[in-house]
Amino acid sequence: MPAFDTSAEALARIHPANPLQHALAIRDADIPRMVTEALALDRARLVFMPVVAAAGSRRTAFHEGLIRLLDEEGRMIPAGSFMGAVEETGMARDIDAIALRLGLHMLRSNPHMRLAINMSARSIGDGTFRRTLEEGMRQTPRIGERLILEISENSAMLMPEVVIRFMAEFRPHGITFALDDFGAGLTAFKYLRDFLFDMVKIDTIFIRGIHTSPDNQVVTEALLSVAHQFGMFAVAEGVETIEEAAFLQDLGVDCLQGYLFGVPTATPSDRNG
Repeated sequence: MPAFDTSAEALARIHPANPLQHALAIRDADIPRMVTEALALDRARLVFMPVVAAAGSRRTAFHEGLIRLLDEEGRMIPAGSFMGAVEETGMARDIDAIALRLGLHMLRSNPHMRLAINMSARSIGDGTFRRTLEEGMRQTPRIGERLILEISENSAMLMPEVVIRFMAEFRPHGITFALDDFGAGLTAFKYLRDFLFDMVKIDTIFIRGIHTSPDNQVVTEALLSVAHQFGMFAVAEGVETIEEAAFLQDLGVDCLQGYLFGVPTATPSDRNG
């Protein structure tokens, strides 16, 4: 487990003058303890963000379920605040398994919903994660047809052969596989043919301000061309303005996701036009 410097000197360097921020830094410095307590006390929740069709009425195509942990005060803590600190520990595998369990429960409760859940390639060999997935497939026939598993580009490239076998094993259940953060990682294009991902999510860094950025336009068009050449559906992440959305629609992106269409909420909401 990584060591965290929680000394007064270290925390003072983070927030030397603001007492509230200093107190929050003390709380946040021991991230593993916070994560352990939240998991042990069942303080994990999903929030839901819509992904909409780029063309037509911008109807909701599916939702992404994002894991949140609650601190002792009941405040929601985004995954970005803790996943980096625990990614290489068993706690990250527990988080993936809990996110999957919560996602499967949501799908059972909402038979017309499609839902994407994030996972790390490291969780493929985790017993709890696999049992959760296998039991979900057994308990609810065809639920896999509404489940999307997102694996980040960097994570997939850690163990490409393992990911390929995992996808081949569970694709007969109807599960859709998405390559997240496409373009920001280290994917060798030769692996795309072997991976056979159904979907890519083009990373936010190429989407932000794309209508005024020639560099982002060139990169995104190239990534979109690669995705479509390999028969993959393409989602643009991090869309925040009407101008970005219009440019991406003209470029031929299939779906859009971002604050322009909805922030993460505790209850999924549909856009019907």
